[in-house]
Amino acid sequence: MRRPRPIPVRNPATATVMHRKPSLDFSITGLVYCSMMMFMGLAAMNSQASLLFGVFGLMIGILLVSGFISRVVLKRLHLHRVLPELAVVGQPTTVTYEFTNEKRFWPSLSVSLAELDGAEAFTRQPQSYLLHAAAHHTAVVPIEVMPKRRGLHEMNRFQLATSFPFGFIKRAVERQQKDLMLVYPALGQVDAKLLSLCRSSDTAGATMRPRRGGQDEFYGVKEHRAGENPRWIYWRRSARTGVLVSKEMTQVSPPRMAILIDTFIDPNQRSVEAHANIERGIAMAASLASHALESGLSVGLLVRSDGFNLVAPARGKRHRRDLLAVLARLPLNTQHDAQSLLDESRSAVESGATPVLITPRDVHLGLSDAVRSGLVVVSAKEDASHRWFRFPDSVHFDRCMPADQEPMMLQQN
Repeated sequence: MRRPRPIPVRNPATATVMHRKPSLDFSITGLVYCSMMMFMGLAAMNSQASLLFGVFGLMIGILLVSGFISRVVLKRLHLHRVLPELAVVGQPTTVTYEFTNEKRFWPSLSVSLAELDGAEAFTRQPQSYLLHAAAHHTAVVPIEVMPKRRGLHEMNRFQLATSFPFGFIKRAVERQQKDLMLVYPALGQVDAKLLSLCRSSDTAGATMRPRRGGQDEFYGVKEHRAGENPRWIYWRRSARTGVLVSKEMTQVSPPRMAILIDTFIDPNQRSVEAHANIERGIAMAASLASHALESGLSVGLLVRSDGFNLVAPARGKRHRRDLLAVLARLPLNTQHDAQSLLDESRSAVESGATPVLITPRDVHLGLSDAVRSGLVVVSAKEDASHRWFRFPDSVHFDRCMPADQEPMMLQQN
C-alpha cells in the first residue's frame, strides 16, 4: 500500500479567489426556459396539436438564435490594457481596458472580462464590464484594483464572457495579451524622529570632519603644484616659509544615506511570520528612502540581488523610482546573512554616508560594527521600530511577498 506523500499547495487564506467560466453554459433562466421547452415538446407530441408544435419550434429557434448572437458578440473584439505608471502595495490604482470592436456591422454588448494571469497580484480578481462597443469603435472601461504583492507581474490570459441577448446561454472565450506590471512595496508614513536620527548620525563623530576639495570654507594649506589655480596661493605663508603653498578649502555636501537591507531567511525555518518580517523590512526601506529623498537627502541602497547590488546615493524622482524598482524585484535570499551584508558595506558604501541597516530580526553587532560611525539599526521585529512607520490598514505583510516566494503548505496526497 503506497504511503500518502505531502504535496505543496498555496495557502487559501492568502490566495486570490479566481472565477473562471466554462466556454458554454446555461444560466438558471436558461435552464428554466429549456425545461419549459421540453414540456412544450412533450405536450405537443402527446396532443398532436399544430399550435403546440409551432410554439415548440419557435422556442427552439429562440434558443439557437441566442447561441448564435452570443458567439457573434465576442468575435473580433480586441483588448488593450493601459497599466498605471505607479502601483504600490495597499494603495488603490486604476487599470484601463480599451475594447476595440473590429466587426463590420455587429456591435458588442454586455461583455464581461476577467483576468486569469496575474490576478494573484491583487486582493481581488480584476474584472470589468463592457456595456456597448459599436462596430469600428473603441470603448474605454476603467476599473480600480488594489495591489497586494510586490514584484513584476505578467498579465497575459483573460476571459471574455457574455449572455446577450436573452440571458439563456452564457458563452466565454479565452484570449491572450501579454503585459507587465511592476508593483512597488508598501509605502507608509515615517516618523520625523527616525529621519532626525539619520541626520544626526551623518553630522556626528568622525563624519563631522570637513571634506576636502570644495570652495566653501578654509580647511588648511598644502604644497602648491604646477597646473593648479594660482589664485589659491597663500602668499603670506609662502613668503614666510620660502615654500610655495596654496589654500585648501572644504566641500559642503548634503547629507547622504546608504540603506542596507537584510533579506536573509533560513531555508529550514521558512514560515509566514518570517516572510512577513522580511516584507515589513522591505516596506520600511522603501518608505524611508522615499521620505528621505523628499526631504533633500541623497539616498543609496545595498541589497542582495544576484550578488550584492549597490545603488549609489543620488537624488531626484527618477532615482526614487529606480530604488523602488530594485526593492520591488528583490529575490529570495537564503545564502547571505546580515554579517556578510555589513562586511560588504565597508568597501561598497562611500565614506561620509550614514549607513542604515534594516533587518527582519534582532541583530547582535560585533565590536567593529558597534563602533562604526553613524550606523543606525532598524529591526522590523521590534515594536519600537513599528512606531516609526505607519502603513495603511489595507497592507498585510503576510501576503506582500511575490507568489513564487510564498512558503507552501503541505497537504497529504
